[in-house]
Amino acid sequence: MMNRFEGPGAKEARIRYLDGDFQVTSPGSFVRCAVTGERIPLDELKYWSVLRQEPYLNAAASLQREIEADPGLRKR
Repeated sequence: MMNRFEGPGAKEARIRYLDGDFQVTSPGSFVRCAVTGERIPLDELKYWSVLRQEPYLNAAASLQREIEADPGLRKR
């Protein structure tokens, strides 16, 4: 299902990820998950890393990236 921002000419946005918010630096209708590569419509974007400046599709993808970045988290 396409949302109101998508269409045949939909393009990827450039985003600056902030604490609790994000800033669109280049217009677009979606970003790509840094883990899965799937499109995330901007109106559905809820997970990202300020430190790594990358978006995630869901909490599981975010956790996966945290574990990749710090394998010691597996032991906790």
